Amino acid sequence: MPSEDVIGQKLSEWTAGQGQRQAMLTVFYKIRDIPYGILPELNSPSQYLRILETNMGSCTPKHLLLCKMFLRLGLDVLYTVYPYRWAEFEELYPPDLWKLAQKMAPVNHLACRVYLQGRYVLVDATVDPPLGRIGLPFAQSWDGKSDTPLPVLPIGEEELYHPSEAELMPPPDLDDNARAFYDGLNRYFQDIRNGKL
Repeated sequence: MPSEDVIGQKLSEWTAGQGQRQAMLTVFYKIRDIPYGILPELNSPSQYLRILETNMGSCTPKHLLLCKMFLRLGLDVLYTVYPYRWAEFEELYPPDLWKLAQKMAPVNHLACRVYLQGRYVLVDATVDPPLGRIGLPFAQSWDGKSDTPLPVLPIGEEELYHPSEAELMPPPDLDDNARAFYDGLNRYFQDIRNGKL
């Protein structure tokens, strides 16, 4: 597991010589462009930094990293959690994944809210651009002041957490169906990125 000082090193590498606003935008795009994939072992506040080794991660490690970097830039950040269902994406799945998605229990999506120009702006860096080709909502560009698109359709109220409360956010349940679904989803998304679909 990389240590927390990796955050500072990576932040310096990505944003050397940039002012706060440009550094914020750079961090957003760097994290957005990490390929989306679900590696359940990274979905915790103690393991998320491994996303920098694997160069793949889901909404949870992406936004844990985004929050930590934004905090180091002097920004005020909250975590925001939205419950949703994988089955909402019916038109995107091949038949085998659709069968598994229908059996999935509701899960939580993690994003961030960043205080900019007098309000907490939704900042979601989940979906990497190649996945936009199949219709997944993603932030093609971000002006640093407007809400980014949310890639899920919430089925409940937004919950906000202070960065110090990261451990309180509920982890996903991992049954055999969920593992099969996530493995299949990762392969499907990689095929899209590789131009096989």
